[in-house]
Amino acid sequence: MSGPTGVREDRTGGRCDGDRMIDTSHARHPGRDTATARGTSRGPGPQSGRGPSTTIGRPRWPRRAVLGWAVLSGGLGAVGLATGTALFARAADPLPVALNWYPVAIATAAAVTALLDRGPAATRTLRRCYAVLCGLSVVTAFGLLMDLITLAVSQHVDRVPAMILHAVGMVGVVSLGAAARSGAASAAPVPAEPSLPVRLAAYAGAAAFLPYAAMKTVWALGGTFAGVSGARMLAISARNGASGLWLTLESYGLDATALLAALGVLLLFALVRPWGRVFPRWVPLLRGRRVPRLVLLVPALLGTATLAPYGVVGVVDLALATAGAVPVVRGDLPTDADALLVSWIGIGAFAGYGVSLAVSAYSYWRRTRPARRSGGH
Repeated sequence: MSGPTGVREDRTGGRCDGDRMIDTSHARHPGRDTATARGTSRGPGPQSGRGPSTTIGRPRWPRRAVLGWAVLSGGLGAVGLATGTALFARAADPLPVALNWYPVAIATAAAVTALLDRGPAATRTLRRCYAVLCGLSVVTAFGLLMDLITLAVSQHVDRVPAMILHAVGMVGVVSLGAAARSGAASAAPVPAEPSLPVRLAAYAGAAAFLPYAAMKTVWALGGTFAGVSGARMLAISARNGASGLWLTLESYGLDATALLAALGVLLLFALVRPWGRVFPRWVPLLRGRRVPRLVLLVPALLGTATLAPYGVVGVVDLALATAGAVPVVRGDLPTDADALLVSWIGIGAFAGYGVSLAVSAYSYWRRTRPARRSGGH
């Protein structure tokens, strides 16, 4: 609409003088631009209601899970100390009861860290404390996979208190790991495909199991390796309490541990191949669907927490035995050389696979974790 001066006013609050648009909205609504700027830079004011936040939301469950786990783990250690029950064991042999102070100490430190973590975002120091405690909890979780395998094979475990400690320790690893990552700043985008070093690590871990599977298959087929025949190995398995299913598989030339190794290699490949993220076409009913992360991460965590430290410590022990610094444990093998040969094949497989599983699982976890969202966008 044109005024007497020839300048027409636009409905949006501006004026058009020829081809020029002159903004007059601030003259009609003083302070609106200032309020808008303040709202953009500082968020909604006290009178504007609760608006969307621009900070990254932080879940509360990791801190609560750490507190709950600390009570459980500390209580377990305290009960063991009070009753004189050893929680740590080497196979079926209990270790000193004084080692029960270890889970008590870790639980106490975790509880203190969680109680200090009361703000909207965990400080870098607290996240580092969670991470260190997570690593220390691996010691108590060590052996859980072996317990599960023993339970499946022979329907019993070497020591029930030790298995309970391993299970509680694994809960601590998960809880403390989640708390260590909770509230951390978003990192740079991670590519969907694993890097070449990660793929090579996975292939190396799979190859580490080849000598082990070959040795076990020779025995299962009735052959002789390292001075022990297949019939002798079958008798040893029966003496050690192997289940009927285990012995039946052995009688048909199928070694159960070799089959478990094949499943482990399949898990390793799933962590670095596209069909580990999306079900392939040959999977009925599920093809094209996204693979739930925990389907692969849970067994990978179990395998990493057990096989990696077991293999690495075993390699050190075997190196000392090979050098003559410690005695060689023959077991049922006829000579020290046979015992070292079989041990290097077995421990080398566990060490190589465990380390490659840790690398592959960490890569898979980073590549499949959901993107963090900023509130209001």
